[in-house]
Amino acid sequence: MIWVIDAKAFPDYRLWVRFSDNTEGEIDLKDFIASDARPIVAALRDQTAFSAIRVEMDTVVWANDFDLAPEFLYARAKAHASA
Repeated sequence: MIWVIDAKAFPDYRLWVRFSDNTEGEIDLKDFIASDARPIVAALRDQTAFSAIRVEMDTVVWANDFDLAPEFLYARAKAHASA
């Protein structure tokens, strides 16, 4: 099981994340944030709201309590690293 141990938000809907296996990398969530119509996700289109993150329950959690599975973030980080 992989989990998030550290994270930072950057402009343009990007995150830097470190995982429990010491893998770390950047994740571009711009397409995800722009295309997901759920109100809880749409609220994150505001850059200030997107930047309000914390690591809790082994993943990234935003101030509005939205979170993404650590496996999803890990796959996106791996995809970004190989691109």
